[in-house]
Amino acid sequence: MSSAKYKILVVDDEPDIVELIEYNLKREGYSVFTASNGQEAVSMARKINPDLIILDIMMPKMDGIEACRIMRSMPEFKNTFMVFLTARSEEYSEIAGFNVGADDYIAKPIKPRALISRINAILRRNSKGEETLENKVEIADLVIDRETFLVYKNNEKIVLAKKEFELLYLLASKPGKVYTRETILKSIWEDSVVVTNRTIDVHIRKLREKIGDDYVSTVKGVGYKFDA
Repeated sequence: MSSAKYKILVVDDEPDIVELIEYNLKREGYSVFTASNGQEAVSMARKINPDLIILDIMMPKMDGIEACRIMRSMPEFKNTFMVFLTARSEEYSEIAGFNVGADDYIAKPIKPRALISRINAILRRNSKGEETLENKVEIADLVIDRETFLVYKNNEKIVLAKKEFELLYLLASKPGKVYTRETILKSIWEDSVVVTNRTIDVHIRKLREKIGDDYVSTVKGVGYKFDA
């Protein structure tokens, strides 16, 4: 999908910020819509069904965290990318954002080139997500073959346990996306009552031992992501 076909909703109560982001996204060919608070964001999103929403955290009437939480509870926004934009650098605000379903985090002050690069990368996940129904995921020097449950690194075969493979496949299917521990548990272990967060940590450690430390990153207090 070309950038012209993507719809992006920019939500911030600072007009200058909105104008800066809108200008640069339109230059890139995106279709851009705007809102000034969380309430307007929810209403606008339901009208236009955007592919990606950029949300400031601190806003009047309804902040970005609450707006994201509400939209994530709606089926129509299950696959919509949510990116938080904020000047706050406290770790707890990032954790709160990821916990309500954020896909990424962009800090102010806005650097246009960095912003565009990040948005382009996030939306490329959309295309990669469509490929997850295929039997193989190929990223960098890794080939993850879902039919054989084998991984190849530089053409050398690596044998993983079933859950290790499923965990790697989940993370690699959308490089850069942060998966919370809750999401991982539901996706890999479903409703098992004996699985804890420690189980995930152990499987991540085993994965790193087998494929190397450069692929799976820890997002402190949140979960894990695959670094392409």
